[in-house]
Amino acid sequence: MRFKVLGCSGGIGGEFRTSAALVNDNILIDAGTGVVDLSLEELLKIDHIFLTHSHLDHIVSIAFLVDTVGHLRKKPIGIHALQATLDDLKEHIFNNHIWPDFTQIPNKDNPWMYYKPLVIDQVIQLDQGTITVLPANHVLPAVGYCLNSGLQSLVHTGDSAGCIEFWDRVNDIENLQHLIIETSFSEEDRAIAVSAKHLCASLLVEQLQQLKRPTQIYITHMKPFEVTTIMQEVADMAARWNPKILKQQWVVDF
Repeated sequence: MRFKVLGCSGGIGGEFRTSAALVNDNILIDAGTGVVDLSLEELLKIDHIFLTHSHLDHIVSIAFLVDTVGHLRKKPIGIHALQATLDDLKEHIFNNHIWPDFTQIPNKDNPWMYYKPLVIDQVIQLDQGTITVLPANHVLPAVGYCLNSGLQSLVHTGDSAGCIEFWDRVNDIENLQHLIIETSFSEEDRAIAVSAKHLCASLLVEQLQQLKRPTQIYITHMKPFEVTTIMQEVADMAARWNPKILKQQWVVDF
């Protein structure tokens, strides 16, 4: 399997892009502003979008992607997420007010897009492995994902303050190789991190203390103006885990 980071920032500006990753050639994990850097040919190949939750920085490019390539495709694009996330999309985005309802265009029997609800612990078979839905702890219903090629696994927490149920699943992954975990705020904004159910460096340490498997850890979703500060705090507080910064265009084959 191949995992390519299209966006991993908590904001925009210059080179910063919000959350999106390309798996192989045809799957997106979230669809933030990072999707805009894909070529038209690459956009045409997207068959499935797996969402962690419904916040705008993770879903904004779905509307433009489907609008751009829907009429050129021979099959609809699948939007996979918790039912609560799909309900948010239906009510607030694809409602024929903010944006067209592509599940009815050109008609309900031949749509450009369809919804597929997910549940925690569901395992979806891919062409080259599996994707498993993991629990998360955010201010609205959210999930993380485990991608398993059979040889190695990559886990993405999505936006989450962490929960014991998540670590129970992660610690059972025998071939865990990569763990992408958010740390959105600096220590100065710890109170905001707590209320928004995100992490800062000290909260990251509390979560990583529950990790029982050796793995490479990557930090994602940092606020653009605080990247240097956050990574220094992570280096000072979480040195024993040797976390690295997740970078746009980072590619791993596993």
